Amino acid sequence: MVDDAGDAASGPTRVSVIIPCHNGQRYVAEAIRSVLRQDHEPLEIIVVDDGSTDGSGEAVAAFGPAVRYDRQPHRGAAAARNRGVGLAAGQALAFLDADDLWTDHALSRMVQALNHHPTAGMVVGRVEQFVSPELGAADHHHQVSSEPVVARLFGSLLMRRSEFDRVGEFSPYLSTGELMDWMLRADDAGVTSATISDVVLRRRLHRTNHGIVRRDARLDYVRVVKAALDRRRAAAPHGPS
Repeated sequence: MVDDAGDAASGPTRVSVIIPCHNGQRYVAEAIRSVLRQDHEPLEIIVVDDGSTDGSGEAVAAFGPAVRYDRQPHRGAAAARNRGVGLAAGQALAFLDADDLWTDHALSRMVQALNHHPTAGMVVGRVEQFVSPELGAADHHHQVSSEPVVARLFGSLLMRRSEFDRVGEFSPYLSTGELMDWMLRADDAGVTSATISDVVLRRRLHRTNHGIVRRDARLDYVRVVKAALDRRRAAAPHGPS
């Protein structure tokens, strides 16, 4: 069994953690702290500021050289993640939204699983949701399940850089559904995943969650599914005429 330490030839797996941030001043520092608490090394943290107009840059700068800060004009989270990947030096990639949190030991658990399953292109962990404390118990806009679930969300994944490069970048033309689109393309490319039972991500529910603010963007999911069906039809062998 290969554990988190890797083997003598390659050394420990270097992980690049990419955090896209657009007007995330309220939560981004807490997200970064949850990464800094991880017990895996080597680790690099890259925050890509997607044209924020609040104090997000100052919040990130407070961490000094522990966090690499980069800024782009507002182009969306997918473009920010792609930019972060372009800056990353790690053999494995992890993505955390600026309003979510990793649990302690999340990264080491995922790295161990990735090393233990050398044919897997990614590892998927469990997710638990929580209502952001500033909302209070009286806020009824969020229904939260108390049960952790296995979910393919950005913060619950660790993927090999080589597999990301093989599948390609996240689509910058989707404001919602870019991960579903990437996962469907990964499935088509034969990328496999390993699942672990550990809760690795705490997904924050708050009034400005993207899915709440941009309900119209859910149409992107329809486009994603249609594109996947079109690809699979085009790839299918033709039957007899």
